[in-house]
Amino acid sequence: MGQFGKSHLLWDEKRVIEAEVHLSLHNFLRSQAGFPSWPHHLTMARLVARALRLGRSALIQVGAVCGYQGRYRTSFVASALMWHGPVIIVATETVQQRLLLVEIPRLQQWLPANKPIRSGEAWPNPEFQGLLLTSPEAWLKGQFATQNPFPPNIPTIIDGVDDLEDWVRHQLTEDIQPHDWEQLMLACPYETEVIREAKVKLTHELFQHPENPYECYLISQPETEILQRLFLALDQTCLPDAWKHFWEQFHSLDENLSSPPLFWATIDRRQGLFSLHYAPIELGKILSPIWQRQPVVLVGSALESETEAPLFRQRLGLEDVTCLKFSSDSQGEAIQLYVPYKLPLPNTPEFQAAFIHKVRTLVCLSATAPGLTVVLVGDVPLKSRVGAILASEFGSRVQVEKTCLDENGILVTGWEYWRQHQTVLPAPRLLMIATLPLPSLENPLVAGRVAHYKRSHQDWFRLYLLPTALNELQRAIAPVRENQGIVALLDSRVVNRSYGAQILASLSPLARLNYLDPSLFSQSNEQDPD
Repeated sequence: MGQFGKSHLLWDEKRVIEAEVHLSLHNFLRSQAGFPSWPHHLTMARLVARALRLGRSALIQVGAVCGYQGRYRTSFVASALMWHGPVIIVATETVQQRLLLVEIPRLQQWLPANKPIRSGEAWPNPEFQGLLLTSPEAWLKGQFATQNPFPPNIPTIIDGVDDLEDWVRHQLTEDIQPHDWEQLMLACPYETEVIREAKVKLTHELFQHPENPYECYLISQPETEILQRLFLALDQTCLPDAWKHFWEQFHSLDENLSSPPLFWATIDRRQGLFSLHYAPIELGKILSPIWQRQPVVLVGSALESETEAPLFRQRLGLEDVTCLKFSSDSQGEAIQLYVPYKLPLPNTPEFQAAFIHKVRTLVCLSATAPGLTVVLVGDVPLKSRVGAILASEFGSRVQVEKTCLDENGILVTGWEYWRQHQTVLPAPRLLMIATLPLPSLENPLVAGRVAHYKRSHQDWFRLYLLPTALNELQRAIAPVRENQGIVALLDSRVVNRSYGAQILASLSPLARLNYLDPSLFSQSNEQDPD
């Protein structure tokens, strides 16, 4: 066969990949009795197959409930297995295990594909034409490395991109740990006393900061001056790598940059130790070259209300991508939402007592109904207080951030713990939320990012705080939708602030509740969703 004939045959094979994936996955789904239903399996599989064929990047929002349950993964795994060339799937270790032990073996029995499967932190070899599973940490580390262990032009599917911004910022954060001071003194023996004096002065300044729940603080002007004097006194050619990188970034603070790095310190008051950190604020320009190296399919749950996800794409430097957002099942995923009108605002002294009273009332009303109750409290001192008060009344049913719970247990938890463990806990019948998960300006890292938006004359609330809260809120309530349970959102800003309508819209489908009654917690649900 001539060269033109081979090229035409290969083009024809690629051209029908969408149809082949559609037919094979359709037959697979029909064969699986009791397989979790999701109406968009075939659509998503075709889109992923099309992205692989055209080499065009795509951004897919599968919805908060489907994202929590992970049912959508069958679709992109089917396309990756049937695609004729190599593919990378980037997923957390937990998801990788699910794919390797359940999804891939189940699909391999039905799909006309015999692709080799590997997992690891680097591409196996230049001849490998199979499917590689790798972690976000390994993949991102490779993209930022001088020698990238992942070759260019290999189609890459990134799962769970709701957390992508955090993954990237964590990967790009550099630290000066307590032991690095010893390394600095060893590298610069003639400046030992200067180094020791600077460390003592920094310790004194940092421990003057008032305590906060985050135990971290933006680097202040006096601390900046101590570090600047230290670096000027040192021989720059002798610095260990950690200090050299820190100095390069720290020096950029003095330059008129549109986006200087964020510098902060964390302290351990008990041991009298501190660490220094820096990370970029803006990620778009840093990530933009990465998306040019290979086509990527990014899969998230509820990134934004808009299909095009403009804010998410801008923050992460995503330009020319095909965007798709799947709608929710309005009947099967409706929650019952209770939002009281007359609770004090969260920033008032009266809020804590009113909130605790409302929590006790809800727990008592639901006492006879089986199932898990979750109390979500972002404020660390309030979380401890609520846990202690409920435990004094309801005993061992109450646990603070524990996964070993009674059948009708009461879990008091913060947002991060709930997000990390909700998949291993039963779906709550009642979820109580103290306040909206707006990033707290008391957190110095949040304050630093807000200051950057202010310097750029941008709307920091609608570009940063509100989108972050909406994403967190939708993911938090996703398990409650499984049994059409009750969500009590006890933050009156939802009804008293202009952005409340946007929050309610993001929680749809829902049925509003205007009263509290024990009958609400019965197994039957007679409410019609909005």
